[in-house]
Formats: sequence, structure tokens, C-alpha cells
Amino acid sequence: MHDIWNPWHGCIKCSEGCKNCYMYFLDSMRGKDGSEIYRTKSGFNYPLQKDRQGNYKIKSGEMIRVCMTSDFFLEEADKWRDEAWEIMRARSDVVFFLLTKRPERAAKCLPYNWGDGWDNIFFNVSAENQKRADERIPILLNLPFKHKGVMCAPFIGEVSLDKYLKTGQIEQVLCDGENYSGARVCDFNWVKKLRRECVDNNVKFVFCGTGRRFLKDGKLYRIESNELQSNQAYKSNMSFSGKEINFKLFDSFGYPILDENRYIPYFKEKCQTCGMKPICNGCSNCGKCGE
Repeated sequence: MHDIWNPWHGCIKCSEGCKNCYMYFLDSMRGKDGSEIYRTKSGFNYPLQKDRQGNYKIKSGEMIRVCMTSDFFLEEADKWRDEAWEIMRARSDVVFFLLTKRPERAAKCLPYNWGDGWDNIFFNVSAENQKRADERIPILLNLPFKHKGVMCAPFIGEVSLDKYLKTGQIEQVLCDGENYSGARVCDFNWVKKLRRECVDNNVKFVFCGTGRRFLKDGKLYRIESNELQSNQAYKSNMSFSGKEINFKLFDSFGYPILDENRYIPYFKEKCQTCGMKPICNGCSNCGKCGE
């Protein structure tokens, strides 16, 4: 996927949401150990890579998800993080989506020139259940980031965010069920409750997928296909646009990137019914889907 940047790979499990980690599962399928943490070789400088014409592969205005096979604030990655920050500073025309289960480490891991935050960093915490929401979100609210969000994934327990949404700091809430071996149930009632709270507070809400075990109207559905999970999430009509999120992006000379010069996602026909569409960079025309 062209919207993911993994400067390092591997992680240490630290909470309930980690129990059936998809990265551990996929690594095991390749005979690898997901707890082995290493800096990626060709992928580390991905945001700086250019095509044959000398243009950045990642375009101005794109949103890039960081460390989807690790945790950006993992202690074992301390020796690489400053260089990763420098790459994000250099690409001030790109939005970097950071997701962590370790917000307590963030304050001491910020770069020296952070100030009150960079406009192109979208900081998110995982909140797979109420316990972790109440543990991590208060920390999130006290950190110097200009854009903040919450991701309830894997969504394995009912979560209420209303008191946190009322602060006005949280701009987006995502939720998704669990996948792969041992997938736990995601209850549609939890999704509807979370959406109501986001609507009440005019916060963007995206129901990305049902997961493999989805409970709706008292019936448990087994949905093995990832594509079908996202299709069913789309058909539920749960996603809500909310208040617009405005990222102030700048070129390397410090000039603002105008809206007309920002990347516009391209979506193929099969993308139109995907639950991830509201937060996706669109199709990269890799040809793998067969269209």
C-alpha cells in the first residue's frame, strides 16, 4: 500500500489489543518472529524517495500511516526516531498519521525543535476497550500535538469517549473489528454508541471494518474476507464526516501548499464501497486487484 511507511518493524505486546496482533500472525506465516525489532532497509527513507522524473513518490497533501507493523514510540526504536522525525520535518507538505499504545513515552521522545507541535503530524492513540481509553486518552489530551485522534481497533469492548470528545481536542475517531487467528467479537451496538457520541460532538467518525466476528441484532456473523468486512462497514452507513480537519502544510521553502496543489485520491469502482475510503489515499494503480 502506498500510504504506509514502516521505518522499523516488529513490536512488543503491551495490552489486550495486542493479543492477536495481525503483524505477529503475518510474520509467523513467513516463519518470522514478530517480536524481532529492526530498522527497515529500503523502506526507512520512503517519504524522501523520488521517481525517475525526480518527483517525490509521496505527493503533497497525502496522509501517510506510520509504523503499522510496530509502534512509533517503542523503546527499542529510540535510536532511530530522531532520524524519522527529521524526515517528517523535511516533508512538511505531507501528513503523518502516528498511532501508539505508548503515549506515556511521547513527551520525552519529541524532537528538540518541536515547539507547540508540527502541523503535519496527526497523533492517535489506540483504545481497544474502556480501560485503555481511560488510560491513554488523558495523556493524549495533555500532549503538545496540534491534531489528535483515537482508534478503537481491534474494537473488543464497549467504549464511551463522550467526556473526551467534549474537550474539542479530538478530531477523528476510527473503529475496526479484529482479524486473523483468534479474532474476538465486535458488537454493532458498540459501533452505534461510538458514532452517536461523535455525531453529538461533530467529530469525524469512520467505521473501517466489521472484523471477522461481528455481532449484530443478536446474531454472530463470521466474515472471513477483509474486503467483505469493509464492504459491510460501508453499507452500515455509520461513518460521519464531522468537522473538517485542516492540516496546514508547507513546501521546503516554508510556503503554504494550496488546496489546488494537494494530492487528490483516485478511487476505482471497487473502492466506492470500502469502509476505509474516508481515510484512504486511494488507488496506486498497482494492478494487484485485477481491475
